[in-house]
Amino acid sequence: MKNKLHFLFILSIAVLFGCRKTGVNSKLDPINGSKSGVVALGSPVGDVVGKITVGYQGWFAAIGDGSPINAWWHWTQNWGAAPSPSNNGIKSWPDVRDYTNTYQTGWANLNNGQPAKLFSSFSDQTINTHFQWMQQNDIDCAALQRFNPNGSEGPVRDAITAKVKTAAETYGRKFYIMYDVSGWTNMQSEIKTDWTNKMSAYTSSSAYAKQNGKPVVCIWGFGFNDNNHPWSAAVCLDVINWFKSQGCYVIGGVPTHWRTETSDSRPAFLNTYKAFNMLSPWMVGRIGNVNDVDNFYNNVQQADQTYCNNNGIDFQPCVLPGDLQEHQRAHGDFMWRQFYNMVRLGAQGIYISMFDEYNEGNQIAKTAENASFIPAGSNFVTLDEDGVACSADYYLRLTRDGGRMLKGQIALTATRPTAPIPGGGTGIPYGQTITLKGSNNLYVCSENGAQPMNCNRAAVGGWEQFTVVNPGGGKVVLQNGGFYVCSEDGAQPMNCNRTAIGPWEQFDWIDNGDGTISLKGSNGKYVSSENGTISMTCTRSAIGATEKFRVNQ
Repeated sequence: MKNKLHFLFILSIAVLFGCRKTGVNSKLDPINGSKSGVVALGSPVGDVVGKITVGYQGWFAAIGDGSPINAWWHWTQNWGAAPSPSNNGIKSWPDVRDYTNTYQTGWANLNNGQPAKLFSSFSDQTINTHFQWMQQNDIDCAALQRFNPNGSEGPVRDAITAKVKTAAETYGRKFYIMYDVSGWTNMQSEIKTDWTNKMSAYTSSSAYAKQNGKPVVCIWGFGFNDNNHPWSAAVCLDVINWFKSQGCYVIGGVPTHWRTETSDSRPAFLNTYKAFNMLSPWMVGRIGNVNDVDNFYNNVQQADQTYCNNNGIDFQPCVLPGDLQEHQRAHGDFMWRQFYNMVRLGAQGIYISMFDEYNEGNQIAKTAENASFIPAGSNFVTLDEDGVACSADYYLRLTRDGGRMLKGQIALTATRPTAPIPGGGTGIPYGQTITLKGSNNLYVCSENGAQPMNCNRAAVGGWEQFTVVNPGGGKVVLQNGGFYVCSEDGAQPMNCNRTAIGPWEQFDWIDNGDGTISLKGSNGKYVSSENGTISMTCTRSAIGATEKFRVNQ
């Protein structure tokens, strides 16, 4: 009660003197009666405050991918040999259906008969696909992990940074450099040189994250009480203050118990932590079920948030989907409880641990949804491990809804609103904005309603995204730019130019059972991509390759 009264007092003073709030949810919390999502003494909404940030490794490679490292980087224990049951470095198997460039492994074929292939982060198409997923799921920002760049991995890390910049610009996402200083022997001098000579140049990009008008940089690993992070508080403070002198907004990836400086935090580090503009305590390995989530909320994170509010520090707690291999996810309930708690806490932002961390099993990126998508004979756990079927993109969609709750776009709710299968089990993603990719690996385009529709776009823009409208009766309507897609009753090429919904604007959504869907018009015929060679039609009497579309892939 004392903490609640103190928080409300601080909040009232902040409002009285005109302190700014973020745009996140400010509805009354039904649990404790306090305002949720209100920043008491923090920064205004920017590229990280009030936003969802994902940790992005970008550290996978394959022999023959053209990368400077030319190795099975991070897929294996022995990077010089192909991934296999005896040479494995990952805990979760990715869903690779969206990638055009994949590489053959030594694993047996998938249970669906397809070859067991993996992607390379060095491929432009891979990183573009990841940032497209971020765009489709309203993920605002990616924190690109950067480890000691002075060893043999430096050139590939440099190359991937440039690729991330391009992808972020293409798909309208933000990114910033997140230095993981683990094991970096000459960190104090070399991190400054790396920023000055290489990374600072990226801040001129329109996609580089800014907060309070300053480029964002994160340093992960100061104060951890182990041999891999040996620096004194004075050394760490020097580095923080140097980055601030360069005009940066500096985030600290700090130990879980940073404030009390017990067990995982080195002693006498509190003043160093206070020098950061934002704090993001690490949570991987700390929680594994909903009870753990609530215990940390009650016993640690409320006091963390109050301390940050009282000291003018922004707070960006970690939210994690859970280790899939350890059966922590509970088909999204584990992750959603964290979103709920952090929004009612009033956190300034949320950091997702992680986007593509297949090594630790904490990835939200597309993952094998059932046994048909993992190598035969392997023991990889799939998203349906507890008997609830989940689509490969489920944790991306869950993150989207968590972000919507953070921003006040949906009400604070303890009940997870995200269906494990789009459409609440119907398989139809009502209310979502989707893309449709034809068998020619190109996207369906509305042509802005100015001419007949085509399936010939290599990238996603506004004309290639459709909102799925529910007209009732199990039908679907596709909308773009305020207009509806029309089959033209098969009499002429399809258009997206109708202002009202009639029979020709309604389609049956057919799940083909192979990861694709088809659309049947009111004339009983199927929509065809026409392989992108001519305008799309609704004239086919049977489903073939050109009548199949992949959603959000």
